[in-house]
Amino acid sequence: MRRSLTITPHSFALARPFRISRGTKSAADVVHVVIGENGVAGRGEGVPYPRYGESVGGAIAAIEAVRAAIEAGAGRDAIAALMPAGAARNAVDCALWDLEARLAGRRVAELAEVPAPGRMATALTVGLDTPDAMAAAAALLAHVPLLKVKVDAADPAAQVRAVRRAAPGPRLIVDPNESWTIAVLDRMQDVLAEARVALLEQPLPAEADDALVGYAGAVPIAADEALHGVDDLDRIAGRYGVVNIKLDKTGGLTAALALADAARARGLGVMTGCMICSSLSIAPALLIAGRSAFVDLDGPFWLSHDLDGGGTEDGGMLVPPGEGFWG
Repeated sequence: MRRSLTITPHSFALARPFRISRGTKSAADVVHVVIGENGVAGRGEGVPYPRYGESVGGAIAAIEAVRAAIEAGAGRDAIAALMPAGAARNAVDCALWDLEARLAGRRVAELAEVPAPGRMATALTVGLDTPDAMAAAAALLAHVPLLKVKVDAADPAAQVRAVRRAAPGPRLIVDPNESWTIAVLDRMQDVLAEARVALLEQPLPAEADDALVGYAGAVPIAADEALHGVDDLDRIAGRYGVVNIKLDKTGGLTAALALADAARARGLGVMTGCMICSSLSIAPALLIAGRSAFVDLDGPFWLSHDLDGGGTEDGGMLVPPGEGFWG
């Protein structure tokens, strides 16, 4: 067996700036991997994230370091042993899933023994801004089933209340992206209850979440930056009730499937999330999302132009990519 490997960086311009507590993005910088074998090609995408010390150049170098193994036919388990979890391994792992499915003439869902994904509700994000601007953005999305609200520590009560007044119907996820202290979290409890927030995502810095041990808040708290893989589950026990699974954190679909099963076995709720990305990142994540209590896969909908055949959004429902796109 001899394979080919192509690694390509891509930068997708955003249709509008995406602002969270730690900064603003105007483009999605990703790494595409294509692995070919016997005239068939599988592809995957990774989104290097500076929060975890990643960069596009670093991801490409990490994949180049295992080029010989990939081209010699290494499978997903071998790659997991050769590469650390992260965006680089995610791109390779998902390309190998896609290749395996195409060579076998079967769907990845069938190979993974999970239900094939269909239309599903996804969170649409209201980016961090002034309360008035966030209310205006939320009003345009008041008809959708689920909103995610990016906040910081400056005036999160005003931000959350403004969104809820403008969009009284949708379920709300509030995401401070690690910007709160335990004092802010305490002050926000009545506001979260008043606004009928369904989930609070990673309020404290991951390294400061000992303060969440035994914390009885008004709404469930999800681990995002504090959780990457199965090995983190014991540490977060007693701190969080929900885990946000992102393939760029787990290092691919293989590890994400294992994490989802292990989280459920511990009685934790599952959320599926993403970085700002193209539909090539979203397609494999849908296999986790189909069994998740919360789905936050609107990354491609921030792009000026997605990949051809990618997923679409219809009234807050994510319509999966077309036949043959991935998997």
